[in-house]
Amino acid sequence: MIRLPQAGGGVRAYEPRTEPLALGAGGALTSRTVFSAAHVVADPYADTTPDSPAAVDWDATLAFRRHLWAHGLGVAEAMDTAQRGMGLDWAGAAELIRRSAAEANAVGGRIACGVGTDQLTGPADLAEVRKAYEEQLALVEETGSQAILMASRALAAAAHGPDDYLDLYGHLLRQASEPVILHWLGPMFDPALQGYWGSADLDAATETFLDVIAAHPDKVAGIKVSLLDARREVELRRRLPEGVRCYTGDDFHYPELIAGDEQGFSHALLGIFDPLAPLAAAAVRTLDTGDVAGFREILDPTVGLSRHLFAAPTRFYKTGVVLLAWLAGHQDHFTMVGGLQSARSLPHLARAYELADGLGLFPDPLLAEARMRSLLTVHGAPR
Repeated sequence: MIRLPQAGGGVRAYEPRTEPLALGAGGALTSRTVFSAAHVVADPYADTTPDSPAAVDWDATLAFRRHLWAHGLGVAEAMDTAQRGMGLDWAGAAELIRRSAAEANAVGGRIACGVGTDQLTGPADLAEVRKAYEEQLALVEETGSQAILMASRALAAAAHGPDDYLDLYGHLLRQASEPVILHWLGPMFDPALQGYWGSADLDAATETFLDVIAAHPDKVAGIKVSLLDARREVELRRRLPEGVRCYTGDDFHYPELIAGDEQGFSHALLGIFDPLAPLAAAAVRTLDTGDVAGFREILDPTVGLSRHLFAAPTRFYKTGVVLLAWLAGHQDHFTMVGGLQSARSLPHLARAYELADGLGLFPDPLLAEARMRSLLTVHGAPR
């Protein structure tokens, strides 16, 4: 038994699993395109502060990407999960993109990389926002990676209405050498993105978003929607031009959205697939055979863990993701760039461990248990 602290106070005894699920790596997924947004592994021995540039353990970071590729998933690099704007600055993100793209080329892994404006550290006008996007787009294209045009805090602050979004995105899409993925990240993930696409009214914002796509359908390979609103995503994907894919970023409703309905389905680009990679791959391989019920049987039980990790304030989900990577043996420590390992409470982390262990997610349950005990000891939890 392990005694886990509870959110309401006190502790409860939990009996950990002794055996993991038997899930091996496999080949390419065929019925859906699936990306995992991947976290970065901090260098725990670097002499840094929360305000200093991130110190990254590059070997461990790239090893984790090889783990994702081995399961047949693509890597969505330098996204929100990699702590863009929450510990990882543009210089660090640029190095991450270069290294991950080179690794992808070496092993034949699929990769798409985030293009944003986070080199802007203060107020900026629209011309400066455009220039920042152009700089990052050029770097991603130079690596041979697919570009994901991320939502920009600077653009949200500088834009005066929908026309500014139409003009700026139109310019970027015309300039892009290959079709890109457009990313709509909701304010639950980043409060600075409130009112994106020129309106706080989601219906009005949706129309502007669709206008951008309709004006350049040949330059939009897909959209990634992270609004945690399954109904809105389904309605949106049904209105997309032919050939434009919808990648769900909904970490609350992903099984039903990926499974789809008689009118279509969503592909996936999800932060929760960082810890869930083996289960996600197994589920999609089941779906590849046409077995929708089997797909749901594997993936539905994971939603409880995802909802816990992405509970408000949602932007701190990265802490739980890195905790699970440590417990699973993908890295040797529970340290994050910017000190973000402190962003969630001990009861929250304990519940994440319990839910993940219940799913059989840890390759070595005894290692996970030992590491969880060490974390409890550091926090002074009763034995």
